[in-house]
Amino acid sequence: MTITDKTRTDGKVIAVTGASSGIGRTTALTLAEGGAAVVLGARRGDRVGQLAAEIRQNGGRAVGVTTDVRRREDLVRLVDTAVTEFGRLDALVNNAGIGPVSTLEELRVDEWDDMIDINLRGVLYGIAAALPVFRRQGSGHLVAVASTAAYRTVPGQAVYSATKTAVRTVCEGLRQEVGDLRVTVVSPGFVHTDFVNSVADPDARAALLASRDAMALDPAAIADGIAYAIAQPDLIDVNEIVVRPTAQR
Repeated sequence: MTITDKTRTDGKVIAVTGASSGIGRTTALTLAEGGAAVVLGARRGDRVGQLAAEIRQNGGRAVGVTTDVRRREDLVRLVDTAVTEFGRLDALVNNAGIGPVSTLEELRVDEWDDMIDINLRGVLYGIAAALPVFRRQGSGHLVAVASTAAYRTVPGQAVYSATKTAVRTVCEGLRQEVGDLRVTVVSPGFVHTDFVNSVADPDARAALLASRDAMALDPAAIADGIAYAIAQPDLIDVNEIVVRPTAQR
């Protein structure tokens, strides 16, 4: 991670979902290094607890909260923890997501349900939890991590692409509605994370792993984009960032 004047987040209080690994973990570390207090949410509570302890040991401010974004009350607790521990919430990074790969014809309906619940409903629950706090404060910033799959789908990613397209649409509608609050969608391309390990089909997983190892971005590239958007003055609203490997088509 590279902290510059354009990515410093001094004094801000920022909550991050899906913070136990990948983009979420790297984003939390980047924001903390930039001076923010971070509230870390993930289903794997032990991991976010360890990450929060690591940040504190390095002089930062952090707390971990076990958070399943499929549960509205968990998002409320995450936001409430930020306010209780640090006095306010300046930004919420809705990062939690999954992306199983399968064709519609395979009828993996449980996977469809999980993607809708985590990728889309989780973002909506985050908005529902944070928006009242932002309104009381008179300021706030909602960040959602979508995907380049929101712009172009391929066989095996129809439902995943649909959820990420929906996230873009929800956030654009939110931006138009909330006026003085900031809304940002960050759409990563192929990133070197454990994301592909959730793919059940062994052949598809092997192909994705090969592509990942050949061209995927370090998660820091996405974390830097998120930090850049949050670090801007209140009168600047960075609405959309797309970051993909140069080799990705």
